[in-house]
Amino acid sequence: MIISLLPWLRFLLPKYITAITLWPFIVFRDKKNSKDLIIINHERIHLKQQLELLILPFYVLYLSEYIFYLSNYRNHSQAYMAISFEKEAYKNDRHLDYIKDRKWFAMWR
Repeated sequence: MIISLLPWLRFLLPKYITAITLWPFIVFRDKKNSKDLIIINHERIHLKQQLELLILPFYVLYLSEYIFYLSNYRNHSQAYMAISFEKEAYKNDRHLDYIKDRKWFAMWR
């Protein structure tokens, strides 16, 4: 895992995003968030998901789910929280050992 504070990239992030995982990087909007273990763990779960799906398919599926839910809910927050990858990450981001015991394709279990 490479944690990044790339200044040029973090300023491109919308204000509501605290961090984003772009394999193999985790980009934090603010330096203080790079020390937050829950945010780091959440993003590490996404790294695992991305690697498991050989990276590119993760992004295709993620965006497809988001568009599908956005068309149904007509609300960004609801669509975002309905994405299977986010459900897994939010459900387990406080369990700091989750990555060690995580089953393959856990986002769809």
